[in-house]
Amino acid sequence: MNNDGFNKFKGDVNTDRIKYIADPQLRNIVNVSIALARPLLVKGEPGTGKTLLSHAIAESLGKKLIIWNIKSTTEAIDGCYMYDTVQRLNDSRFGCEDRNVDNIKDYITLGPLGEAFDSDEQVVLLIDEIDKADIEFPNDLLQELDVMEFYVKETKEFVKAKTRPIVIITSNNEKELPDAFLRRCVFHWIEFPMKEFMTEICNLHYPNLKQNLLDQCLKHFYALRAITKIRKMPSTSEILDWISVLLKSGITVEELKKEIPFLGVLIKKEKDLEIALEKIKFPI
Repeated sequence: MNNDGFNKFKGDVNTDRIKYIADPQLRNIVNVSIALARPLLVKGEPGTGKTLLSHAIAESLGKKLIIWNIKSTTEAIDGCYMYDTVQRLNDSRFGCEDRNVDNIKDYITLGPLGEAFDSDEQVVLLIDEIDKADIEFPNDLLQELDVMEFYVKETKEFVKAKTRPIVIITSNNEKELPDAFLRRCVFHWIEFPMKEFMTEICNLHYPNLKQNLLDQCLKHFYALRAITKIRKMPSTSEILDWISVLLKSGITVEELKKEIPFLGVLIKKEKDLEIALEKIKFPI
């Protein structure tokens, strides 16, 4: 196994598919995780670009992205492989020309982790929202992420990574992750962008946006985030969506100075909406 070395991810991606800016700290920690060949565990507020980071890394490095979306019912074995016992039983009863029922391998399908291990070229593997799964799920992945192999009990074979993938793991901090798992990861908390950095992000997505309109948008946006009683703060994804709506509706700077239109694009909880309307005294 090998990896691609150090200082590969440049941080800025601006293509037709992905638009992303990583601050210097995030860029550096990505490259540290690649150099150490360890998974990068990324936490931060929802909407701060945790998931999009892996897309940006794959786009920047010209590598395939494999995504493993974690659910509450996900088990570690799901990422390794799946054995279709039902299909094999049906084929043994009714016959199948395409597969040999005596060959168990014909009924085994690799999961996202197995696909990443089986790739001849290095890929980026995203394990998205790991904290959604059972508390034991991270510990069940220790062997696979540390040694880069897993055992297929039906065939009594090990599947070893041909090339160690770049592993990005995201968490919304809903559950504490086990210490044994954390020891094997490089960790980074994505801080919410300050106004200057948010200006860069908005300009990347809307390069023709007038500065006075952007300034007014950011003024309202950070005023909402300053209301401490709001439970679900508007995030980067919300302000980008909001700017898109404002541009499509033709809202002017003068109108923005008098109200915050389409507030429901920024605020997503009913109670938060009531609090925002009470504080800012603007109609929707």
